[in-house]
Amino acid sequence: MNTVTELLAANLHEVFGNRDPDSRRAAIERIYAEDVVFTDPEGVSTGWDALEEKARALLDKVPPEFGFTEEGRRYAGPHDGALAWAFGPAGEPAARGIDIITVRDGRIATLLTLFTA
Repeated sequence: MNTVTELLAANLHEVFGNRDPDSRRAAIERIYAEDVVFTDPEGVSTGWDALEEKARALLDKVPPEFGFTEEGRRYAGPHDGALAWAFGPAGEPAARGIDIITVRDGRIATLLTLFTA
């Protein structure tokens, strides 16, 4: 079983920061519930395929040197967690935000992404 803190890191690095489509899909199926609900300022996406499309679309529109870094600690309760991140070239983030997850049966059931204003 994955811990909340492990799932926070896997979401950021193995899915949204992963440019390899095969390993990204394997990570999606391993760490998210099949009916995962992802909410960000662009709307709501449900399921593995929709989540994969969100990650692919994000990475396809930025240069290869863009990546995610964790900013600060991972926060975790029994079924919820949060992780602040930065996205962009090393040392020059173009965006910052926070991911908030809810875990059900050892997998991410909901993912909420908020951006800094």
